[in-house]
Amino acid sequence: MMLLSHRFRLVAHVGLLLILTLAGNAQTSEATSCTAPEYHQLDFWVGDWDVFEVDSGAKDAHVRVNRILDGCVLHEVYEDNAGLRGESFSIYDESRRAWHQSWVTNHGQLLIIEGGFHGDAMRLEGSYKNADGVTTLVRGTWKPETGSVRETAVKSTDGGKTWKPWFDLIFRQRANASASDEAKAVAELDTQYQLAVKQNDAATMDRILADDFILISSKGRTYTKADLLEEARSGRMRYEHQEDTEQKVRVWGDTAVVTAKLWEKGTENGKAFDYTLWFSDTYVRTPSGWRYVFGQASAPLTNAQQKQGV
Repeated sequence: MMLLSHRFRLVAHVGLLLILTLAGNAQTSEATSCTAPEYHQLDFWVGDWDVFEVDSGAKDAHVRVNRILDGCVLHEVYEDNAGLRGESFSIYDESRRAWHQSWVTNHGQLLIIEGGFHGDAMRLEGSYKNADGVTTLVRGTWKPETGSVRETAVKSTDGGKTWKPWFDLIFRQRANASASDEAKAVAELDTQYQLAVKQNDAATMDRILADDFILISSKGRTYTKADLLEEARSGRMRYEHQEDTEQKVRVWGDTAVVTAKLWEKGTENGKAFDYTLWFSDTYVRTPSGWRYVFGQASAPLTNAQQKQGV
């Protein structure tokens, strides 16, 4: 009886571990997808920037901000004219519905700030101690401004009773920023969009599509942003494949065009479809980042055309 009881407890223990592992994997998969709009509230900061002081107009630093870890994290690399180098990692913590940033420097400094999006700006707050043990409260704000980003900060040494300006900076895209870097950013965004369509992820589609977006099909029919979002939410389309190949991106200033061959396979209202076509997507840079403004699709390619490599 004791042996049977022991085996029962062992089986129950193993079963519980299996359930917890599966649940953990599901939560991890969901948490690391990072497709919710909140994860992209700070996307306007992504870029290769020259940083200037607003008051004096003097160039202060060079900053590069990239998406890393499957787009879940923003990584900042900072280098100023005085030799200070720093890096920050920013992420939206879905469990607490808050943004977190950790900042470290080659001077041994650490700053942890947290907060969220307020109106049209990101506001993060925290504190640090100097060598004398005095605590300083800090509050930083990032705001998009027509192709640039404004970052301001204030600080307080009396527990928040009074605040003093710390710095006021403007981020401007580097004049010699690599076109290939811009093309890479647009290519990544277009790939995100195709995945969102495949998953009927209306939230991600909503974030990427411009409000005045228009798509023209090979039959001359036009679709608006509202049309595509309604279709995604309805679940009429079920995709087995929605992947593109031969993707090319060309950038002209604040405009970029993506061309690629797209394979779509799935069902629409239960009816199967399977075809390959060419498309071109036009993106425009806005104060809040690149947005998909216009799309055009070719007629489905015939088998002969695909064999010929058309």
